[in-house]
Amino acid sequence: MLSDALKTLLATAYAYVIKAQYFHWNVEGPDFAQLHEFFGELYEEVYDNTIDRTAEYVRVLGDYAPGSFERFAELSQIVGQTKVPRARLMIEELLKDNDQIMQLLNNCFAAAENENQQGIANFIAERIDAHGKHGWQLRSFLRDERA
Repeated sequence: MLSDALKTLLATAYAYVIKAQYFHWNVEGPDFAQLHEFFGELYEEVYDNTIDRTAEYVRVLGDYAPGSFERFAELSQIVGQTKVPRARLMIEELLKDNDQIMQLLNNCFAAAENENQQGIANFIAERIDAHGKHGWQLRSFLRDERA
């Protein structure tokens, strides 16, 4: 059901935003300035372009959007971080989580098409493009040398 998939997307995106913001606040090391800025741009982009619109689409479908940390924790497909990992591990974790979001977005897209919700499918397609870019950027930080 599309509304359930969107609720999971909402909770997962919120967990991703919180983690990226947490890493933004706590990153250290020689790449501090670059990673601090990148993590800030990452959480702002996902927050600004995913959270509210996803909740609104849940409402468009006649359902209620979740709105508590408890419910988000139940629905999210990514796990929060309670430790402060080294910078490289932060990037690796965000990349893994981004890959999970990409899988979820593809599932949402298929559900939207199956339910003939073209507006929602278009929104999800935009988010797939954005998270594709996030994945490329995160992978680029992890490259040690050119192939």
